[in-house]
Amino acid sequence: MSTVAELMAQKAEIEKKIADAQREERASAIAQVRSLMAQHGLTVADLASRSASAPRAATGKAVSKVAAKYRDAVTGNTWSGRGLKPNWLKAALDGGKTLADFAV
Repeated sequence: MSTVAELMAQKAEIEKKIADAQREERASAIAQVRSLMAQHGLTVADLASRSASAPRAATGKAVSKVAAKYRDAVTGNTWSGRGLKPNWLKAALDGGKTLADFAV
């Protein structure tokens, strides 16, 4: 049966082998990338710039809110007239009011 000290030594040896293997794989990957870059005449600046084939990111335009078309004078709730009718408006319409009563 192995002792704790022997197991810890084995663990340290395995971790060292893992780290060495990761360094070798990383070095191999870097060499492949450099070879491809040289083969296609690319520079690091080419990688950093956005190419024509790369998907475009959002333009950063802020989404503007639509002005309210309907307002409840009592509660101040508003609705732009887009999408589903809000519950407060449905309840008022069921109570006998009309959309014209809430027009802004």
